[in-house]
Amino acid sequence: MYRRTFLAAATAAGVSTATPSGPRRHRLNSNDVEVLRAELVAWTTAESMHGGTPELEKRAQDITDNVISLQQANTSSARIRSELYTVAAAFSNSAMWAAIDGERFELAEYHLDRTIRLAGLSGDPATEFRVWSHASVLFRNLDRPADALAAAEKARASSITRRDPLFASLAMSRIALTQAELGDARSAMRYLDLAQKALDRSDPNKHRPAWIHYYDQAEHDHLAMVTSMRLTRWPEAEKHAHRSLAYVRPDLQRNKALLRANLAVAQLGQHDIEQAVSTAHCIPAGMMRHARVRGLLDRFTEQVTTLAPRNPEARGWRAYYRTAVA
Repeated sequence: MYRRTFLAAATAAGVSTATPSGPRRHRLNSNDVEVLRAELVAWTTAESMHGGTPELEKRAQDITDNVISLQQANTSSARIRSELYTVAAAFSNSAMWAAIDGERFELAEYHLDRTIRLAGLSGDPATEFRVWSHASVLFRNLDRPADALAAAEKARASSITRRDPLFASLAMSRIALTQAELGDARSAMRYLDLAQKALDRSDPNKHRPAWIHYYDQAEHDHLAMVTSMRLTRWPEAEKHAHRSLAYVRPDLQRNKALLRANLAVAQLGQHDIEQAVSTAHCIPAGMMRHARVRGLLDRFTEQVTTLAPRNPEARGWRAYYRTAVA
């Protein structure tokens, strides 16, 4: 379904997979930008529902290529040119995020290099913030915590964090998580507190880029949960998981699955085996195949097996999980 939506939007925008050719040059205008922005909203909606599938990654990469081709084959004002680079950077960043979400990290590094270049050409602080924020996530997954911290701090240094506390809150949440990876519990807790205070100060009605709206109280608690888990503070992790589940939007099925998988791990960390297994069973079988969810559940299954090999709930979970992800 989402592929049909993309193809229709791309046709309307003039961003087909064929490179524009011929001597006739069109002067690009705000209508071209708006159609591409609508396509980006459609992509983001699909990714929120389905996660970072290879098809979504490829679609975002193709649109990036064609927005760049539009720039080369046509004319525009300086303002429209900047806005088109912003859109191209957003799609390239989306391809990077899809690769991160699908744990295709080598491809994500490729997308990162191009996204940094496009974001620089855009001159848009929000776009540059987003690139470095996601770069921090990528570097953490590559076991490069020093680079992850540098990227998160670069995002925090963006001028937009001084104008909008919501951006500042997200940056500090990322820093907190990276500090936890580095084993600095005191700094991690301090940045989580600063992030919450900044989030409390933010204006929910302020006009912002569509992509930042995913960051809210639910996402802050999600990041706080993961931070607490890195520090093996299991009761705090469980508290943040429950809060995030209470606030998370109902359409974010992947996020809910990740939250429940992490919650199960946090409960297992407290040796509450029956409750942990019950929580894991709440994850829809279809979402268990998502790369990040499956990675968490693989580790959960290994841990519960080691901790309680003869426990009937644990044995029942192992049998169920093998069937669910087969």
